[in-house]
Amino acid sequence: MKIDPRVIHSQAIVKNTYTSSQLTHLLTLYSKSTKTQTNSTIILKLFNQLPSHDVVSWTSLISHFSKTTLSFHHFISMLRHPTSPNQRTFASLFATCASLSDFSFGVQLHCVALKLGVCYGAFSASGLISFYCKMRVCDSARKVFDETPERDGVCFSTMIVGFAQNARGVDALGCFGEMRKWGLTSCMYSLSGVLRAVGEVAVAEQCRMIHGHCVVTGFERNVVVGTALVDGYGKCGLVVEARGVFDELMVRMSVIGWNAMMSGYAQQGDKDLVMELFGLMEGNGIEPDEYTFLAILTAFSNAGLANEVKCWFEKMKMEYGLEPWMEHYTCLIGVLGRVGRIVEAERIALTMPYEADAAVWRTLLSSCAHHGEADMALVMSKRLLELNLYDDSAYVILSNVLVSAGRLDEVREVRKLMKHRRVSKEGGKSWIELPGEVHVFLAGDKTHAMNKEIYAKLVELREEILKLGYEPVVDETLPEVDKVVKREELWYHSEKLALAFALVSRAAPPGKALRIVKNLRICRDCHMAFKYISMVVNREIIVRDSNRYHKFLNGNCSCADFW
Repeated sequence: MKIDPRVIHSQAIVKNTYTSSQLTHLLTLYSKSTKTQTNSTIILKLFNQLPSHDVVSWTSLISHFSKTTLSFHHFISMLRHPTSPNQRTFASLFATCASLSDFSFGVQLHCVALKLGVCYGAFSASGLISFYCKMRVCDSARKVFDETPERDGVCFSTMIVGFAQNARGVDALGCFGEMRKWGLTSCMYSLSGVLRAVGEVAVAEQCRMIHGHCVVTGFERNVVVGTALVDGYGKCGLVVEARGVFDELMVRMSVIGWNAMMSGYAQQGDKDLVMELFGLMEGNGIEPDEYTFLAILTAFSNAGLANEVKCWFEKMKMEYGLEPWMEHYTCLIGVLGRVGRIVEAERIALTMPYEADAAVWRTLLSSCAHHGEADMALVMSKRLLELNLYDDSAYVILSNVLVSAGRLDEVREVRKLMKHRRVSKEGGKSWIELPGEVHVFLAGDKTHAMNKEIYAKLVELREEILKLGYEPVVDETLPEVDKVVKREELWYHSEKLALAFALVSRAAPPGKALRIVKNLRICRDCHMAFKYISMVVNREIIVRDSNRYHKFLNGNCSCADFW
């Protein structure tokens, strides 16, 4: 139970016992209290009443103003008196720099901490790691972490959370494994951080293992960890497991937990379960927020229901009084574009209360490609390049549209421009998790230890699905020689290599769904091929691309060919 500093303060006034130690203790208690505005005047008064100021009183004062520049002013005054700061002083100052996004002052503080020899204590190191991670300079954070001689659980948790927040899931998982190796106890923060990382890279078995660890350590009933489990399972596509955790904690779940479960269903395009949860949520008295509606819009968008997306977009504003974010507009624009209402989508992009970002124009460019709108694609590509001249998607998608339209002279110009600017296409990368290991494949990869077996399996699969009617999705406007080359290249895409490996590997559990993750959107040819392959191997194949989940079974995909 937290002590109310006002109670102790009033007792000291009544007894008229104001010693320096009591004043310092009061100052510390007030600095940790949440009533910031009320306490500021009292804290300054108590601080000025002290006959002399030590590092504890200065640190309490600095900590109280940790989200404002006053923290820096008091620190400079502290140095002028002079009083040497300690680890806790720097930890508070690093938090201020992160809160105010003041990178330069944070680096200067790092230098001062080095000179004073307090940089690599547990408190200051954790604050510095957190600062660098929030500034998105994870390599500097890792350097501080590695150079800290006595890393405790807080240091590890800070590093794990920092990696997870910066989309470096593999590094976060590695750091968590290192923490367990050193025998340090897991906490709420390290577990929620590593579960976020698991969702980032969609490694389902790791999620199950960490869930087991949560049970062993007694954190499975913790709401924060439970919410992270729901989110991790949902992003791994294991919505049944996510719902099991959610149902156990439902009565204690905040809106964050409800949103995590709805988001898991939305990624699958399961609009019915999203809306069922939304009804339960309101029935339990949980007020929906912007993330709730983002899940609803995503679910209807993944189902290709543009009118429903528009309807709920308006409901969000008119009935619930919530102002849509850029992400909500991007969702609306995306679904309108995918169903062919490109002009309407463009009008929204130009009139919304936000400056359209690269994601918006890339979404519209992809829609133009999907519907063969070459002239519109030129406009969208130009807008995308105005934001980033080196965005490879602007050149690649436009080139594909122009090829389909037979405008080969313009295609050559685009490719020439791409070469002149030294823009290279982002390579496809896929990975599949089998018990104990994650296997990563690049397009045309021949470095895997089972390379011969993988390519032999691909030849076998191609022969089988050709019999069933599969035809490579190759642009018919290409010269015949180029079409032959293209057909070969298509067959060695990273997701096909990952699938072939899973089918020949003895480590793959027989009969279970094969789960593949890809860094880009799955191409039309792989999507078509996987539908046929699911019939040949009589197994469910699940692919999570950069946009959504695809579940292939018996020649069909859960996305209904809308992605």
